Amino acid sequence: MRNSILIVLTLFSAITLTAQSEESEIRAALQEYVDGSSYNNPEQITSVFYEEADLFLSKRDEELWVLSPEEYANLFKKREKGKFNGRIGKILKVDQANNIATAKVEISIPAENLLFIDLFLLKKLEGKWKIISKAATAIDP
Repeated sequence: MRNSILIVLTLFSAITLTAQSEESEIRAALQEYVDGSSYNNPEQITSVFYEEADLFLSKRDEELWVLSPEEYANLFKKREKGKFNGRIGKILKVDQANNIATAKVEISIPAENLLFIDLFLLKKLEGKWKIISKAATAIDP
């Protein structure tokens, strides 16, 4: 009986540590996106996206603005690489099941009085968490 309890506790601990590790990896991928978009680094932005991902974004006077990761990253090319551009990202929530995850990230740009909520769909591909889709909406701050 005592050995059975020990085995169950060991398995539970291993599962908990694996789940925490996966969430850390997901958060690290999201932080790469946040940092890349906050510091004008197109390569850093595209590195966390699956190359065929679609980004469904908000744009004035357009109901739906769809970009590829490359097109989105190109929006940051004209700015000085490595210089903070005022975008502040905060990971609000991560939910993971096996090799897929969803995440909610708040992006604020205080100088322009802008606030966005980004929803991400991620999948673990070849051992790395990649963003396979992103949808964003503008919120009145």
